[in-house]
Amino acid sequence: MFIRHESLRSFLKLYPIVSILIVIHLILFLIIHLFPGGEFVLYWGVGQNGLIAQGEYWRVITPIFLHASFAHMLFNSFSLYLFGPALEQMLGKGKFIISYLVMGIIPNIFTFFMEDAFFTQLGASGAIYGLFGIYLYMVMFRKDLIDRGSAQIVTTILIIGLVMTFVMPNINILAHLFGFISGLAISPIILRRAKPYTMHIEVQHRVEHDKPTFKPNRWEQRNANRNTIQKVIWGLFIIFVIAGILVYLR
Repeated sequence: MFIRHESLRSFLKLYPIVSILIVIHLILFLIIHLFPGGEFVLYWGVGQNGLIAQGEYWRVITPIFLHASFAHMLFNSFSLYLFGPALEQMLGKGKFIISYLVMGIIPNIFTFFMEDAFFTQLGASGAIYGLFGIYLYMVMFRKDLIDRGSAQIVTTILIIGLVMTFVMPNINILAHLFGFISGLAISPIILRRAKPYTMHIEVQHRVEHDKPTFKPNRWEQRNANRNTIQKVIWGLFIIFVIAGILVYLR
């Protein structure tokens, strides 16, 4: 479920909502940090409790798409890239984007009521942890929707995410916790008619040659390449986690 085999073109076609969200993360980050007037976008998009109390209610939504640091943006976008596609296929585009927004907004609302007027927040972490909540619900109550290997991955990532929540600096702990809880809470509704994820298999057109050729080890080579890609992807994810913890400890 979590290992991507699609080409870029296929990924954009199969998972348009996930693709759009990742592109929005990147574009807004570049605008804020590289382009003149970027501070204007940051000012009007940041979730600031005092301004929300004054009636600027859009600030419980806009922080979902903004990030203060490149590492934060990259981590959330990479998590969305890994864990979003399966849910987009299982839920459908409309239900997926509504669920994603709900899981991003609810933590921001709780943060508004539980933090002081000077508290500010940015990032899609609440929505990302909401995705983890949905997957944990599958692990516990909808085993028909998730295979054993994916369930083990979800459990591992949740443990890592829990550690990061409490040891990393400048983390909105409330957003992580209530994002996760909101994902668990809406799961019985959104997963009611969900079907198991079906991996997309790309068909390569065969090139005819004058003489028939046969490579007996071609399947073994493909599997080896696939396993290498899987190891690289998960290795990068773990490196980001370890690097973040080391930065905090320094």
